[in-house]
Amino acid sequence: MGCGRVGATLAQSLEGRGHSVAVIDQNPDAFRRLDQGFSGKRVTGLGFDRQTLVQAGVEDAYAFAAVSDGDNSNILAARVVRETYGVGNVVARIYDPHRAEIYQRLGIPTVATVRWTADQVLRRMLPMGATDEYRDASGQVLMAQMDVHPGWVGRPLTQLEAATGARIAYLTRYGDGVLPGPTSVLQENDVVHVLVMATDLAKVERTLTRVPPEVE
Repeated sequence: MGCGRVGATLAQSLEGRGHSVAVIDQNPDAFRRLDQGFSGKRVTGLGFDRQTLVQAGVEDAYAFAAVSDGDNSNILAARVVRETYGVGNVVARIYDPHRAEIYQRLGIPTVATVRWTADQVLRRMLPMGATDEYRDASGQVLMAQMDVHPGWVGRPLTQLEAATGARIAYLTRYGDGVLPGPTSVLQENDVVHVLVMATDLAKVERTLTRVPPEVE
């Protein structure tokens, strides 16, 4: 739902990966953002209207993204699709980060656009810290990109995990994703992505952005 820049890009990306796609927008002119070669459905209407959803094929859908420019419309559409039609893979774009956290706790995955943008800017201004990359539906478990003090370079990742209680989900090494093994060692310029309880994030951040205790 929503054929703005995000919706049009998403629809075309999904179709490019072999998926059948339907796009809903209440403004028929919005479909001009789709490439001429886009072969999916274009449905004019409100994304939370049942007749519109049925016309778009919601009864056979396995995923739904609400990415219009209205928080209320997005969350309402996401709830209707999940609760009325039983679509399991549902996500809503939310501009208000406080609302996003509430809906996450209700089990509705959200992408908080403003918060994500602000986090990316802050990461470039104040590089030492953590940036949320993913939260589970409850909002209790998150994956964060974590800056690490240079003093940790050359140390086994198991040592980072022991010091923080977090799990190293993966590394980005020279642009490539790397799954760590039991003997993996942190290298210079590695980007560390950790799995951590939300309540422990500040503690993990404090530990990894400081000199390791053994070499203070």
